[in-house]
Amino acid sequence: MGKAITDLRAEGVSVSLGGRDILTDISLAFAPGRVTAILGPNGAGKSTLLSCLVGLRAPRRGRVTLEGSAILKLSARERAKRIAYLPQTPEIAWGLDVRTFVRLGRTAHRGVFGESAADAFAVGAALKSTGLSDFAARDIRTLSGGERARAHIARAFAGEPDWVVADEPLTGLDLGHQLDAADLLKAAAARGAGVVVSVHDLGFAARACDRIVVMMEGQILSDGPPAEALTAEVLAKAYGVDAHWVAGESGPLLDVIARRSLS
Repeated sequence: MGKAITDLRAEGVSVSLGGRDILTDISLAFAPGRVTAILGPNGAGKSTLLSCLVGLRAPRRGRVTLEGSAILKLSARERAKRIAYLPQTPEIAWGLDVRTFVRLGRTAHRGVFGESAADAFAVGAALKSTGLSDFAARDIRTLSGGERARAHIARAFAGEPDWVVADEPLTGLDLGHQLDAADLLKAAAARGAGVVVSVHDLGFAARACDRIVVMMEGQILSDGPPAEALTAEVLAKAYGVDAHWVAGESGPLLDVIARRSLS
C-alpha cells in the first residue's frame, strides 16, 4: 500500500477575471510542518491563489487537492475542519466576548448537542497559546489591533486544523505584534500543521519562513529556501529595486540600495 498523500497541492491552476489572466498554470505542493510565504508585488495573484487553496474560488483550469482529493469535491464542513483560513483581517462590527469569537472556530466540529468537552478544551488551549486567556470575557471590539490579530489566530487554532492559510495577517500590526504573530504561526507548524501565508515584509519572510514562493503577474518567479528564492535578480525583477541581503544580529536584513529606473 502506497504512502498516504498528506500535502496540499495546486495542480496547473489558472484563473481569469474580467477577461484578464490572474493566475497562469500554477503548480505548487505544500508540506505539513513548514511555513511557506507567498510574496510578490500588488496584483501578483497572491490572494487569488490562497482563495483557490482553501476552496473559495474554482480555477478556470487545473485543480487543488488535499491528501489527493479535489478540494472542491469536499463539503464546506470538511474543508473547514481541515483548513483554517484567515482573510485580510476585517473590521469587527458586532459585539462578542473573545471566548465566543474564538469558539466560532469550532463550528465545523460541533455536533447536534452543542459544545462538547473536546470543543471547550480546544477553545481554552487556543486562548492560552495566543496569550488571550485573561481577555476571554472582553468585548472583542475593545481590543487593540495586535490583540484582535491574536484573536483571529486563536479562532483558527481552535479548529485544530491540519492547515492554516493566512492572507496578509501582519497588515496594520506594529513590529512587536508582527513578531508575536510570526511566532504563533511558526508554533502551529512546529505542532505539525502546514502554514501558507501571504506577506509583503520580505525581512519577515526571510527570518520566519522555511520556504518562499515569489509571484509576479500570476506566475511563479522563484521558489525555494529564502536565500535561494530572494536573490538580487528576483528582487530587481519583482519589485524594481537594486537590493541585497546583509547579516543582522536577529537574522538577514534587506538593504535596498536604489529604486530602479522606470524608463
